[in-house]
Amino acid sequence: MLRAFFLIFLLVTIAWLAVFGFRGETSSRPEIEIFPDMVRQPKVRAQTELNFFADQRGGRQPIDGTVPLGYDMPMPNDAGAPVDAAGELTMRPRLGFSEGTDYYNTGKMGENWGTGIPVEVTPALLQRGAQRFTINCAVCHGPLAGGDGIVKQYGLTTVVTLQDDRIRNMADGEIFNTITHGKNTMMAYGPRVTVSDRWAIICYLRTLQRSQHAAAADVPAANQADLEKKPEPAKK
Repeated sequence: MLRAFFLIFLLVTIAWLAVFGFRGETSSRPEIEIFPDMVRQPKVRAQTELNFFADQRGGRQPIDGTVPLGYDMPMPNDAGAPVDAAGELTMRPRLGFSEGTDYYNTGKMGENWGTGIPVEVTPALLQRGAQRFTINCAVCHGPLAGGDGIVKQYGLTTVVTLQDDRIRNMADGEIFNTITHGKNTMMAYGPRVTVSDRWAIICYLRTLQRSQHAAAADVPAANQADLEKKPEPAKK
């Protein structure tokens, strides 16, 4: 038994030396490449020459209009932005990724999670939130945030319903942090969704939560009469 062990050990050692022991040595013969695609990868290394292009440079100039990740995205116009006496912008709308320590960028007020939407809530913001929620969130959490997105049909059963009382009572800042950094099986959306879009999503989520837990008393008095109207029978 011991003899067989030493024999196997010797053979493995010889095989290992034959394959890897002389790697890097000078030889007139072509080297042995066990994984040639790992040794010679078809890629351009930074700051190196490349004969493929006429200017011999491997690194190419960015395409016109390219915006580096983390910077403010270009606006189609700056209508509504504050201007000084000369008509110059004093502050552009904040549309970039997290780059500060305030509540708007972190969801925290001091050491605690804050609550409240730090931007003006408008129909346009809700519409943007609905669009971003549908693109980024509905696939898992469902169109009404009930945790019944399409991924559940494919085995991802850990998705929670955002209509749960725990989430409904959660601070807006904590939800912002979850979107930014992810949690459990949920990946981080901070690198993909801008700060303003995260707040738009939260605003729309609160609307969904309110709509699914609303009572008749929540309807404005001017619209109470509409609740009492009976729907007309469908015409054949």
